[in-house]
Amino acid sequence: MRCHERVIVGVTCCAAVAALTATTAAADVEDRGRDVARQTLAPGDGWGASGPGVTGGAKADAAHVHTVRNREELAAALRDGGDTPKIIKIKGVIDANTDAAGKPLTCDDYATDGYTREGYLEAYDPATWGKEMPSGPMEDARLASAAKQAERVKLAVGSNTTIIGAGSGAKLLGATLSVRDAHNVIVRNLTFEDAFDCFPQWDGTKEGEWNSEYDQLVIDGATHVWVDHNTFTDGRRPDSSLPTYFGALYQQHDGELDIVRGANLVTASWNSFEDHDKTLLFGNSDSAAATDAGKLKITLHHNRFSGIVERAPRVRFGQVDVYNNHFEITPEQKFGYVFGIGHESRLYAEKNAFTLPAGTGAGQILKKWKDAPVTAEHNYVNGKRVDLIAAHNAQYPEELLRSGAGWTPELRDRVDHPRTLPGLLDARAGAGRLR
Repeated sequence: MRCHERVIVGVTCCAAVAALTATTAAADVEDRGRDVARQTLAPGDGWGASGPGVTGGAKADAAHVHTVRNREELAAALRDGGDTPKIIKIKGVIDANTDAAGKPLTCDDYATDGYTREGYLEAYDPATWGKEMPSGPMEDARLASAAKQAERVKLAVGSNTTIIGAGSGAKLLGATLSVRDAHNVIVRNLTFEDAFDCFPQWDGTKEGEWNSEYDQLVIDGATHVWVDHNTFTDGRRPDSSLPTYFGALYQQHDGELDIVRGANLVTASWNSFEDHDKTLLFGNSDSAAATDAGKLKITLHHNRFSGIVERAPRVRFGQVDVYNNHFEITPEQKFGYVFGIGHESRLYAEKNAFTLPAGTGAGQILKKWKDAPVTAEHNYVNGKRVDLIAAHNAQYPEELLRSGAGWTPELRDRVDHPRTLPGLLDARAGAGRLR
């Protein structure tokens, strides 16, 4: 198929022409007279463009265009009108961990029923508790406390919605956007920072680890979604700042973008995924064939990955097209793998660029979790073309991967040479860089 360049013009803001409600107002994110908040996914631009494509709230009338500046205004705008087309423009920084009056909430504010971290650590110390999952009064208190935080930080996104940052400084802090059982949703030009769990659960059943909730953006059973020009980062709370208990990192972060439970027809483009451990999860269970088989059709293109540890993405079931992305692994960071080949997955990775430090082999880019075929062609590592499957099989002969995903992507908008990607994506991927 012929590929061409799609030009997305730059973003400016213009004044609101009238107040819509006491807490929302109309404001335009314009580019040379065109309101990019009404921009739709271009035909042929990835799996999201299949069928009717993604238009989000492009057909919203004036009564359903909102500019929001705090958590309460955002929650009200998301509820407004049900599935009626709506556009929500986020202005400035919205902190999800705030009360109805905008007062910041700490983990201590959510703690209830006698929960304390010190009490939890004492109750479930493996030296006395053993390797069983936590249960009893302190675990019940943790669950109750976690429910109080979830009520504030989880924000549901309905169908026919566009959420877009107004200008270059729009940020969701500590929030998780949940696109669940919805369709036709656009999320653009936002920085997602530090969706953190105050109340991780200890799991001592195997090696021992802390499990947390709250992906920054989760697409759960939804269809026709476009995620474009966003930045995802741990930001103010890097994992390196977190304590260690029972010999394991007290992990307060989950995923940056998870697509699960039968979600389908998603395009994620021109995003920046930064400084995170478990980055992208596509399909969350090997036993989910009833919901996931034939679904999880996802395109990732022109995304920048820097400082990520693993799952970029980890795939189960889906036909996932990953092309024209740049993955930069830094010398000082921990690194596991990039592409996780999971149960019944069909990953097609083509024309990507990888920057690896000395001592990290190209064979580590792929990780075999389950036996499934994969296509990996025309990829470049440190500026040179490398057969990723051959490199993996040479480095890990006990975990051989099979070549040939069994399908060929057809929905692609533009394709660039892999050598151009580091400079191109450093300049143009992420929030605040709509063109």
